[in-house]
Amino acid sequence: MNTKPAIFSYFSSITRKKLGLFIASFLVFMATLTILVYEGTKHTVALSVDGEKMIVKTHAETIGEMLKDLNVVVEDDDYISHSLNTAVQNKLSVVWEPAKKVAIQDGEHTEYVYTTAKTVKEFMESQRLDINDHDKLNYSLEDSIYENLKLVIDRAFPLVLKNGKQEEEVWSTSTTVADFLLQQGITLGKFDRVEPDLNKNVEPNGKVKIVRVEKVTDVVEEPIDYAVITKKDSSMAKGTEKVVQNGQEGLLKKEYEVTKENGKEVKRKLMTENKVRNSVNKIVTVGTKVMVAQVSRGKSTSANSNAPSGGKEMYVNATAYTAYCNGCSGVTATGINLRSNPNVKVIAVDPNVIPLGSKVWVEGYGYAVAGDTGGAIKGNRIDIFVASKEEAYRFGRRQVKIRVLN
Repeated sequence: MNTKPAIFSYFSSITRKKLGLFIASFLVFMATLTILVYEGTKHTVALSVDGEKMIVKTHAETIGEMLKDLNVVVEDDDYISHSLNTAVQNKLSVVWEPAKKVAIQDGEHTEYVYTTAKTVKEFMESQRLDINDHDKLNYSLEDSIYENLKLVIDRAFPLVLKNGKQEEEVWSTSTTVADFLLQQGITLGKFDRVEPDLNKNVEPNGKVKIVRVEKVTDVVEEPIDYAVITKKDSSMAKGTEKVVQNGQEGLLKKEYEVTKENGKEVKRKLMTENKVRNSVNKIVTVGTKVMVAQVSRGKSTSANSNAPSGGKEMYVNATAYTAYCNGCSGVTATGINLRSNPNVKVIAVDPNVIPLGSKVWVEGYGYAVAGDTGGAIKGNRIDIFVASKEEAYRFGRRQVKIRVLN
């Protein structure tokens, strides 16, 4: 039996296996070597993308190609530390910051821009946007810029604020009157009034007016005049008088609600009225007994024996007044102080009938000066000045003869 072919076949099989394994190992080695060579020839680049740092190994020849390989699209407004045509070198450091879209609303105008500024302050400076101390910005200058940020600038304008009696020029942004007062730190009282209304908008060069309204209580005590009662007495000589009972003023207490606007009274409303003390009437007896006088022959008994001659004579209705009557100031229309001169002889006249400053003789009163006027003194009527109320009451109302001397 011939065994040579079998042995040869066995060794041939072993040789083919070794050869296949060798070829396979060689291919793996070459592939690995190729990879190592490929990787070893790459450039190492430090890349910062929007603040995030990374290491990039690349065969790109330029920075533009490298970023394209990384699917990075560089826009015109983006920041990049090197030109896109810059050749890639080992250990190169590249910074790329994409621009962010920001909306600027300045008053009624809105604009969209792209920026690489980091903070609002940097952005405002890059856009040359100036704001003064009175303008309002919806972000702080230190705040960071982010995508689709919207900056709103409210421009301040001057207007006049009248707070009660005080008026000043202030600044405000477009807002309601209520918000404006809040910004100014102004508090309204319960009855205060504001013009324009609180829900209206403040206007440039406009005026906000605050009327300070207060309601206070005023208690007033008023005298109650007493009446003068005259009684005839036949046992007393005609023309004589006697006070039987002195008069006394009563007292009336009134409580008012007073409304003031900016410190000035504009309304007064009577709330209560109480009589504190009743008045006491004055009682005067007047004599009616006619006395028969014995007159010597040749002597005049005429009541007008002392009347001067000359001048303009007329009859007038006369009353009397004092320096302390209701509504009287004590100073006449010509400047005479009646309270300082209680014994002066002065009459109030209608200047159209008796010129002021005229010297006048008055029956039963004597010589006087026409030195005062009165709202009720019209036509042929005069009001004579006396020192006390008693004299005024005693004089009453009568018709007298007068002479205007000059």
